[in-house]
Amino acid sequence: MALPRGLLQYICSLVLLIASVNALKFDLVARGPNDKKTERCIRNFVAKDTLVVVTAIVGGSKGDGMIVNMHIVDNVGNEYGKPKDIVGEQRTVFTSHADAAFDVCFENIMTHTRMNNPSRHVELDIDIGADAKDWSAIQATEKLKPVETDLRRIEETISEIVREMEYLRLREVKLRDTNESTNNRVKWFGIGTTLLLVALWGWQIMYLRAYFRSKHLI
Repeated sequence: MALPRGLLQYICSLVLLIASVNALKFDLVARGPNDKKTERCIRNFVAKDTLVVVTAIVGGSKGDGMIVNMHIVDNVGNEYGKPKDIVGEQRTVFTSHADAAFDVCFENIMTHTRMNNPSRHVELDIDIGADAKDWSAIQATEKLKPVETDLRRIEETISEIVREMEYLRLREVKLRDTNESTNNRVKWFGIGTTLLLVALWGWQIMYLRAYFRSKHLI
């Protein structure tokens, strides 16, 4: 079945956007051993059972007075790696355990107190799903032409986008059902509260009338 033109243009735009993403580069300032713990984290969302490759290139050298540690964990508590004292390229490969956002966090600990510009340069690249696969190896193993390899990669990327859109649609349905259920509960709570107040008002009137009659005031 052919896709609607608008949907096809949206998918192609997402594919081009994903293809144009470059590695994230930043300087990680060191903290003293007695300073408050601070981390710099980069967050990404990943679906369950998705291949993820995190590549970090950290400048500097061992023994330069700084220690850079990395920690990868998702927001449901799954830990995927915790390499220590990183210098040069550090690659971490994992498969996600849940539909959740995961954080790649860095900390830079200064071991020498007297340092000028205590920072390390970090270059971070996160590949998810089809982008995380070694397409050169797949091309060599399956004897594919370069065009066939590119089409295969684009096909898998589009499939991932479609799955993500379906996941978002299911989330939207779930949130809508939750909203409707909450509205119904609020409505019945309001009706019950109103009936209770009316009943309390009627009981107060009857009680006051009985009280005034007992005192022969009416």
